[in-house]
Amino acid sequence: MPRVKRGTTHVKKRKTLMAKVKGYMWGRKNRIRLAKTATLKAGVHAYRDRKNKKRNNRGLWQIKIGAFARSHNLSYSRLIDQLKKGHVELDRKILADLAVNHKTVLSQIIEQTKAAK
Repeated sequence: MPRVKRGTTHVKKRKTLMAKVKGYMWGRKNRIRLAKTATLKAGVHAYRDRKNKKRNNRGLWQIKIGAFARSHNLSYSRLIDQLKKGHVELDRKILADLAVNHKTVLSQIIEQTKAAK
């Protein structure tokens, strides 16, 4: 069986690892053993925080909608209930954007749902 030399593979593996840890602090940017654990942990945190970002954004949307609802003498839950009963199928992301950037449009939607009662 012929001999297999793995020098190029080994170097390529280390180069990609070092490219991933560029900018890390302390020894994690230039020591192989520390760099491996750093990338592993970074991957775990990245996966977890992609989920947490969705959670945080939904909370922010609710706060924005709630603030808009308070300015119209409604609570957040009453506003959402009113929109559901009025068959307005806008999700919270769109409602939050309307509450911040297009207040008149959202107030017209609320008036229409009030009139539909």
